[in-house]
Amino acid sequence: MNRSARLLTLVCLLFVAVDLRFDAASAVQEKPLRIGIIGLDTSHVTAFTALLNDPARQGHVPGGRVVAAFKGGSPDVESSANRIDGFTAELRDKWGVKVVDSIEELCREVDVVMLMSVDGRRHLEQVRPVFAARKRVFIDKPFAGSFRDAAEIVRLARESDTPFFSSSSLRFVEEVQSLRNDQALEGILGAVAWSPSPTEPHHPDLFWYGIHGVEMLYTLMGRGCESVTRTYTDGTDIVTGRWKDGRVGTFRGIRDGQRTYGAVAFGRKAVRGTSEKMRADYRGLVVEILKFFRSGAPPVAPEETLEMMAFMEAADLSRARGGAPAALSEVLK
Repeated sequence: MNRSARLLTLVCLLFVAVDLRFDAASAVQEKPLRIGIIGLDTSHVTAFTALLNDPARQGHVPGGRVVAAFKGGSPDVESSANRIDGFTAELRDKWGVKVVDSIEELCREVDVVMLMSVDGRRHLEQVRPVFAARKRVFIDKPFAGSFRDAAEIVRLARESDTPFFSSSSLRFVEEVQSLRNDQALEGILGAVAWSPSPTEPHHPDLFWYGIHGVEMLYTLMGRGCESVTRTYTDGTDIVTGRWKDGRVGTFRGIRDGQRTYGAVAFGRKAVRGTSEKMRADYRGLVVEILKFFRSGAPPVAPEETLEMMAFMEAADLSRARGGAPAALSEVLK
């Protein structure tokens, strides 16, 4: 091969290498997802949008941007009616989010959806057009307003072959995940989790806020609870679940006294707990939402979400019985 031919070959190889490098960079730097929000009546919408839309923010989560929203709202829920206009104004004026007139229009503007309405009773009707449009969707707490609605959401997701997941942010707090995966425990035999638990008259008692502690409990215990007993006072709830394998898990709901979050796991070889000042934030959940939007693989199985709903609804049955046990099968049927 003469000198000119060798030079030409080297130039060609250089161009191939450059093309491969740019292809690899393109694969890493995926186009940001266009995210739509349904329901502008919870502080979660502004907190999540700030984490996603502000690259300069500490804890910024890259990969998606909130671009459109449907206002929604529930006039008979005080915390919705009193706050929706302020949250809507912040999303529109500070973050440049387009406020649209219908969920169908929202779905045409976005790649994926976060259903954030603070009123769980609205979620079934609001998610129907999202599943019809085959958009992956995260459904914020409370997942639904009843177990029956929750089961119908799961059925519609399967029928439309559209992935979804629902979770409290407390599941993905670093301390809770570290406790779940603590090898020193050598298996979790039982757990106690606690959180604030104010109630709202249009929802089963624990759906509104106790879900945070219940979610931590299930993060540690997993599925398999068969019955619950509940002790209720004006200031406190104690809900104890018996799992099919004989393990016992307890949720303490706080309405009177210091309103903190935390958990303790009882293992075969150790007992471990979260710190007294456990930091609860939204970033871990938002990271998981973005992963889910990309992969379509939910980090929380629908079956686990349904069982948590049954656990909380069975707790209401137990309360109505003066603390007598209630089987989850009574709700699941």
